[in-house]
Amino acid sequence: MSSTETEKAPQLTRVLRLPAIVLFGLTYMSPVAVFTTYGIVNDETAGHLPAAYVLALGVMLLTAHSYGRMVKSFPAAGSAYKYSRRVFGGHVGFLTGWTLMLDYLFLPMVSFLLAGIYLHAQFPGVPQGVWSVLVLLVVLVFNVLGVKFVSKVTAVIMGVTALLLITFVTLGAVNAEVPAADAFQSFIPASDQWGLLAGGAAILALSFLGFDAVSTLAEEAHDPRRTIPRGIMLTTAIGGGLFILVAWVGSLVRPDNDFADPDAAGAELMETIGGSALSGAFTAVYVLGCFGSAMVSQASVSRIIFSMGRDGLLPKRLFGRLNPRFGTPVGALVTVSAVALLSTVLTLDQAVVMINFGALAAFSMVNLSVIKHYLFGAGRTLGARSLLVNGLLPGLGFASTVWLWTSLTGDTFTVGLLWMAAGVVLLAISTRFFTRQPPELHMDEGDRTDLPVPGGPEELPPAEKTTPAAPSA
Repeated sequence: MSSTETEKAPQLTRVLRLPAIVLFGLTYMSPVAVFTTYGIVNDETAGHLPAAYVLALGVMLLTAHSYGRMVKSFPAAGSAYKYSRRVFGGHVGFLTGWTLMLDYLFLPMVSFLLAGIYLHAQFPGVPQGVWSVLVLLVVLVFNVLGVKFVSKVTAVIMGVTALLLITFVTLGAVNAEVPAADAFQSFIPASDQWGLLAGGAAILALSFLGFDAVSTLAEEAHDPRRTIPRGIMLTTAIGGGLFILVAWVGSLVRPDNDFADPDAAGAELMETIGGSALSGAFTAVYVLGCFGSAMVSQASVSRIIFSMGRDGLLPKRLFGRLNPRFGTPVGALVTVSAVALLSTVLTLDQAVVMINFGALAAFSMVNLSVIKHYLFGAGRTLGARSLLVNGLLPGLGFASTVWLWTSLTGDTFTVGLLWMAAGVVLLAISTRFFTRQPPELHMDEGDRTDLPVPGGPEELPPAEKTTPAAPSA
């Protein structure tokens, strides 16, 4: 590019400090996500949800450490795709990004499914599927119009969520049904229940999706080699701690875990503690979070699909063009919405495990990338400390992530492996049977400072330019 073109190219500015970075990560994880799988994982773990969260947090902290290590070497907006591409090459990077796309594609569906479940619980006269479709249509229209609603209400959602959780924990402590001597039984599984905990922790990986999104802020953070790794670790630790606290209080209030509808256990739990008023407030906050999460995740995945179409990895006529009136990728948005219609036929546990296949596979690659880069690659460092920080910890992260990954259901592996097979076929076609490097996916705006922003200022709101996260509810 000429110097004039470089000056005109959009540039990210370093305006974020550690508190803002941690708030960003917590907003995407959202502590209310604990209620998303509360009933499902309680059944899966025989009432040991808090213990499953402790196990999941341990695995996620190891992986968060690996993300932080990669940011130190590559302090630019990145992801599991970026790191594996830099360390293992274009083909491995492409397949990692493609597998991660499974998460991105199904995240909006989970949000619509959850909104339908809780609205139906509050208004049983309207079928759950109808509620899901209504929320889907509203989100689709808003995204086609390019409105910047989510970025403006994020702080409001987090504030209301904090008030709800404070109320829940306070009233839960007052209304505990478990004697003090047995208060910590939900943290102590029997010797034959560790397999159940692993299966539950694999599902709970959904709650932690979002800590990795902090890595995409590297080009907008002050001193990213220090603030981003700290932000990732703090986000994971604080978010996980809140999940454990809420799960533990729930186990004190409803130790029987006998919910009429496990998918809507959060509403029943709230009604037990605070009656219909607290249950109604919870439903409103939860659905608002689902709406915001669906809007962000749908816009984000449609942006990735648009980029793949623009870069020639998908049909350009359908996916690589912007609507001339609204400047938004309508083809990609409609496609994501069509996939999200599965929310009318799938159950929550089926939808959740599909997402976790891609997430755990991507986390495994980040852990391997640290080992390869720092012990055998361009960032090679020697010494006992390096073996601990760049070898043992990422190795434990890789092993524990694979352990959770293999604890997923057979149906999950069938869907995931079919998706990966489709990626291999697409890669073979785009590289003429692996004889050339695949085109690079531009998964965030920081990747393409050589291009004007498609569609002008109304293209995508700031909140939609980041890695999608788990449902805000």
